[in-house]
Amino acid sequence: MKDEPSLASAATAPPLTYAQAGVDIDAGNAMVEAIKPLVRATRRPGADAEIGGFGGIFDLKAAGFRDPLLVAANDGVGTKVKIAAATGLHATIGIDLVAMCVNDIIVQGAEPLFFLDYFATAGLQPAMGAAIVAGIAEGCRQAHCALIGGETAEMPSVYRKGDYDLAGFCVGAVERGELLPRPDMAAGDVIIGLASSGVHSNGYSLVRQIVERSGLTYAEPAPFAPKDGAASSLGAALLTPTRIYVRAVLAAIRATGAIKGLAHITGGGFPDNIPRVLPEALAARVNLAAIDVPAVFGWLARVGALGEAEMLRTFNCGVGMIVIVAAGDAAEVIAKLRAEGETAFELGVLEPRDVGAPVRYDGKLALT
Repeated sequence: MKDEPSLASAATAPPLTYAQAGVDIDAGNAMVEAIKPLVRATRRPGADAEIGGFGGIFDLKAAGFRDPLLVAANDGVGTKVKIAAATGLHATIGIDLVAMCVNDIIVQGAEPLFFLDYFATAGLQPAMGAAIVAGIAEGCRQAHCALIGGETAEMPSVYRKGDYDLAGFCVGAVERGELLPRPDMAAGDVIIGLASSGVHSNGYSLVRQIVERSGLTYAEPAPFAPKDGAASSLGAALLTPTRIYVRAVLAAIRATGAIKGLAHITGGGFPDNIPRVLPEALAARVNLAAIDVPAVFGWLARVGALGEAEMLRTFNCGVGMIVIVAAGDAAEVIAKLRAEGETAFELGVLEPRDVGAPVRYDGKLALT
């Protein structure tokens, strides 16, 4: 067994510093100063969105709530961060982080109130960190949610150089009598689909394997043409941020009073997420032919040789959120969602479950 250095030899060795160990406190302080204006821009009633204290404060009374229930969610963006790190494109990954949390909050009818982030990396690069937090702040602005705090951790012995990970934590509130899903879902209720912006933030371990199989680099042009015709690298196309549905859905809830339930279509796709909001006596019949499937999914299916069932349980396939309403309210709710900027369309109907799967399909996904 090798002897440890003696106290005498240790005393004559050069002094060690935290920076030499891989943690740069000055870089962390510089990043905090750089992001303060970004954080300040997320102010909303109930929070001043200042950072630097030990904890963030939110005033529910100032936000206008009378008898609220708090709803909390946390999430990350999975291995999508590997594409951001590989490409050096960090500006939108923070939007994904917020989206994955606030879209879960809205499913229960709750208004997202405040957000906190956790950013862990091998070694802090202030410009990269500021770009990530700028994306988080943009996501919070889209969701009308205050960014009231966060944590940055440098862990050179845990992460490889250039790698990082993100986690987000969101708290929202809903008045006690307005919690979703409602108990009055019934056979014949209409399922409305809200279009996704692409892959969102699920399935990226499979996406990265498919990219490897394709032989393409992230810098090469995307082999699937975006609908707006704009040229894009494969990396940039796959980093298209997750759509945030909060403002449109909240507006529809408040304007119509007709929304009975919502489901955020994340990992597990339709078969895992829709049943989470259905009573045991009901099943969802989904018309796959009604979905305008983004071209990225067709490319993933072709190169990965993925069947329809694997696509449906891994990806959102073009639908990021579903809304359940009575048949007589469907037209009004769709019109309101479209007026708020969403691509909303009838996707299916609820029916008695009896026996069989809780999600059934008509038609086929247009993956070609």
